Amino acid sequence: MPKDKKKRAPVERALRVLLVEDEDSFVEALQVGLAREGFEVTVAQDGIEALEQFAREEPDLILLDMMLPRLSGLDVCREIRAQSSVPIIMVTAKSEEIDAVVALEVGADDYVIKPYRLRELVARMRAVMRRTPITENDGPTESQPTERGGLRLEPETRRAFIRGDEVHLRRKEFELLQLLMENAGRVLTRDVLIDRVWGSDYVGDTKTLDVHIKRLRAHVETDPKVPTLITTIRGVGYRFDGD
Repeated sequence: MPKDKKKRAPVERALRVLLVEDEDSFVEALQVGLAREGFEVTVAQDGIEALEQFAREEPDLILLDMMLPRLSGLDVCREIRAQSSVPIIMVTAKSEEIDAVVALEVGADDYVIKPYRLRELVARMRAVMRRTPITENDGPTESQPTERGGLRLEPETRRAFIRGDEVHLRRKEFELLQLLMENAGRVLTRDVLIDRVWGSDYVGDTKTLDVHIKRLRAHVETDPKVPTLITTIRGVGYRFDGD
C-alpha cells in the first residue's frame, strides 16, 4: 500500500514592499536589508513611477520618500489614498514637526526620519502590517448600525452618514468614530484609543491620533474649531457628547 503523504503547511508568500526612493545609496542598502528580513522589494525612483508601480504590483506596504522628482511624496500619498488603504510609511530627511503632521494628514500611517536604523524601520513596518491585515478583517467590534448626535454608522458596509448626507471616511477614521460613539458620554484616554484602533504594539507618534480627531471634526462638527460632538478632555483623552 502507498505510504500516506504528509500534508505540508501552506507557505506564506513574502510581503511585497514598494520602495519609493531616489537616493541610490538608500535604495541599495534597503533592497539588501529588507530582502534579508523576508520582504519582496520593488523600487520606484520618482513619483510618477511610484503610481505606475503601485497599480502594477499591488504592494502590501509602501515606503514613500517625501522629496521625489516629478511628483512629491505627499502628492503620491494623496493619489494612493483616494483609491486604497494600503499601509504607507512616509520617509523624510527633515526633522521638523510640520513634515510629520502633513504626512499624517494626507493619509500616511506612520513616518520615519532619515537617517534611521534598519531595525527601527522593520519594526515599524511589521507593526503597521499587524494593524492593517491584508484581508482587512480587523474591523469594528459590532455590526449593528450606531446612531448618535445626528451621525449614523453602518459597520457592515462601512458607510457613514452625517445629518443624512453620506461622507467617505478612511478606515481608521471610521473605527475611531465608531469607538467614540459606542462609548458616548465616557472619556476614552489617548492610550485606550490608540490601543483599540491602532493596536497595542503601535510604535509611532501619538500625533497620529490628533490628526485623525482633527479630520473627524472636519466631517462631523458644525464648527470644527468649536467642537460639540468630539470634545477634548485636556490631559486625558476624548469624549463623544452626542445624545
